[in-house]
Amino acid sequence: MNKLSTDFYQREDVVKVSRELLGKRICSRIDGKYCSAIISETEAYAGSDDKASHAYGGKRSKRTKIMYANGGVAYVYLCYGIHFLFNVVSNRAEVPHACLIRAVIPEEGISTMLKRRGLSAVKKGWLNGPGKVSQAMGFDLNHNAIDLQGDLVWLERTENRITSDDILISKRIGIDYAEEDAELPYRFTLK
Repeated sequence: MNKLSTDFYQREDVVKVSRELLGKRICSRIDGKYCSAIISETEAYAGSDDKASHAYGGKRSKRTKIMYANGGVAYVYLCYGIHFLFNVVSNRAEVPHACLIRAVIPEEGISTMLKRRGLSAVKKGWLNGPGKVSQAMGFDLNHNAIDLQGDLVWLERTENRITSDDILISKRIGIDYAEEDAELPYRFTLK
């Protein structure tokens, strides 16, 4: 097992961390079912200074308090009362940075992922959104604040060598409320 070290998450540049999550493996062992997938799309959220971040302006709430922890834990929240979204907290304590996992390429546990998604077969786009990812991997609010060094949810290094030529950089999705910050090039997708 090649779990990402705590040092990987606790770096200061959330944009770099988010970009470098591409090609890494996300794993879950939930209800005794192992699933793994390669991260293919992420978005960076730069804390207090980023109008798209839940912690913009230093906001602290029951939901966002985990964003202020040391990097290397999960931030899972319910979006629109429908979808659970899985984020990786980065940076050091009191700097609320997070990276949203937006899409993955399945590896192991595909039958479990399909069942969780209510699908009978793999189809195009079945893991191309953060709600779909969380549903397939089994993530919900029980996984908020979970240590990514544990045995329920973790991320691993892979042999994948991702270069700049492999990455599409664009603005984030669904954050029009963030004014000028909605235009920041903080979304990273494997081509």
